[in-house]
Amino acid sequence: MIFVSVEKMKKDLANFYNFSVRSIDGAVVELSTYRNKLVLVVNTASECGLTPQYAGLESLYRKYKDDGVVVLGFPCNQFGRQEPGDEVSIQEGCLTDYEVTFPMFAKVNVNGKTAHPLYKYLKKELSTMLGGRIKWNFAKFLIDREGKPIKRFAPTDKPAKIDKAIAAILASESPIDRESKAPLDRASKTSIDRAGKTPLDNV
Repeated sequence: MIFVSVEKMKKDLANFYNFSVRSIDGAVVELSTYRNKLVLVVNTASECGLTPQYAGLESLYRKYKDDGVVVLGFPCNQFGRQEPGDEVSIQEGCLTDYEVTFPMFAKVNVNGKTAHPLYKYLKKELSTMLGGRIKWNFAKFLIDREGKPIKRFAPTDKPAKIDKAIAAILASESPIDRESKAPLDRASKTSIDRAGKTPLDNV
């Protein structure tokens, strides 16, 4: 008979994919929807000095989405009240201005007793010198394809820095493994030659 500790069971149950959130339109979204993807979770704000990072995050998403990378944005009003509007105003304002196409979600709290369970989990998994507390808008968490948080980026870390981290992870994956986890879109499929090679094989 095999005995498993309660602590290990709790740890096994605590996984990114076990959480559910609400989209910016109000629909319930199971994070298991993003299974087998590299996920970047960001707490956003529309009236912050760092708000222009939306442009870099969108570029990052468009660059790597066919490789199974997704950015998830969570508006938050806990820092300087820089996200005062409701979800409709966020969509009509900042998201339109920066032409954001990556998934966005309903406003959440990321610190304190009212923090969303997802953020309580992320902060516990990747603590900092400040403890788990998030310092400001646009803090970022990178989740691997197994649902494990692997890297935390500061609010001032620009998307270009995250680009390097993602590129390194993708470079460590074989094209075959990546294709099995993130199916190629139609345009990519048409670029596979008759020898069965993908563009990655020629890099």
